[in-house]
Amino acid sequence: MKLNLFYAALLSSALLYLGACGNDAPASPPADQTAPEGEGDHESHAEDGNDHVELTAEEAEAAGIRTGPAQTGAVSGQLELPAEIRFDADRVARVSPQVEGTVAQLYAGEGDIVKAGATLARLTSRELAGLKADYLNALSAERLAQAELEREENLWEQKITAEADLQSARAAFAAANAGREAAENRLHAIGIGHGTLDMLDEAADGSLAQAYVTAPLAGEVIQRSVSLGETVSAGGAPIFVIIDDSVVWADIAVYKEDLGKVSEGQTVTFQQEDGRVLAEGTISNVLPVINEASRTATARVIVDNAEHRLKPGQFVTARIDTGEGRPVVRVPSDAIVSVEDRMSVFVPTDDGFEPREVRTGNSARGYTEIISGVEADEAFVAEGAFTLKAQLEKDAFGDGHAH
Repeated sequence: MKLNLFYAALLSSALLYLGACGNDAPASPPADQTAPEGEGDHESHAEDGNDHVELTAEEAEAAGIRTGPAQTGAVSGQLELPAEIRFDADRVARVSPQVEGTVAQLYAGEGDIVKAGATLARLTSRELAGLKADYLNALSAERLAQAELEREENLWEQKITAEADLQSARAAFAAANAGREAAENRLHAIGIGHGTLDMLDEAADGSLAQAYVTAPLAGEVIQRSVSLGETVSAGGAPIFVIIDDSVVWADIAVYKEDLGKVSEGQTVTFQQEDGRVLAEGTISNVLPVINEASRTATARVIVDNAEHRLKPGQFVTARIDTGEGRPVVRVPSDAIVSVEDRMSVFVPTDDGFEPREVRTGNSARGYTEIISGVEADEAFVAEGAFTLKAQLEKDAFGDGHAH
């Protein structure tokens, strides 16, 4: 508020100064007198929108008006689009048990941070006990078949047994080996590794029925849908959901008319409603499908979220830098004012300043591209355009000396 009052006071002072420079001008002729030739030019000139403010160099300097040459430089355009934060699909685990069983113990709940491989729950499973028993039986049969084969091979070397007996022993061992491998693979399929299999012979009573649900990745448990004593089935609904949100996806809704301005590699800044910057990134890809309902395409940014400032499901504003860094004629954005509904800049004349209509392009970082109206190195009013506009509007009511 104090800053606004300061600018208002400064503008008022400038206008008073500009108005004072016309106090010594001759009074306008009476309405019934005929104006000398040429004095009627002001009215027609005003109608053409070519009014100007008459000021000497000293008066302009005292009013804070500064001129400079239009320069060339880069102006990056920006798009402001809505975006939604989503889970990285590669960092979400929906964990289901691999065998049917009853929940005997729970080790993690919602909100817990777990490491990859951490035990989430212990089940009592008759199915698992049966599979392990099958494996042990197959392992025992294989060992017996191997011992029989070794015996027959020794007898064959001593010319004591018949070749048919040796071949029969070899066939029996092959069948036993295949049976053991099949039983082992069934256990591998439900997550039982060699370390566990190697200790089955020495397992304590009842341990064959113990199944464990483990975390496939590190992250936070955001859902647990089972309780103690509940029966769960293999391949059923997930009983745990774990997410790693250290990296998230930001899906930007790109309107059809803006698709040509958006491409991979562009820099994006994500902001809250209050303008606070949450994160930055670059567009990794623009999905080649337009949503039929929203008529928008999706530009995806993979965002580093190690500080967990972005939450999946959150809506943010994406500001996309669409500029190509090409050199253009540019002026400070506040040097452009609206005069009679036309975007204009003030340029110096022999006796003051006049507005000139311009066509503008992209704006960014306090500069605006000038497509036409002002050429490179041409002088224009870089500071004080609003003061001149206010004086011009004041002169339009006959109070001042615009020509």
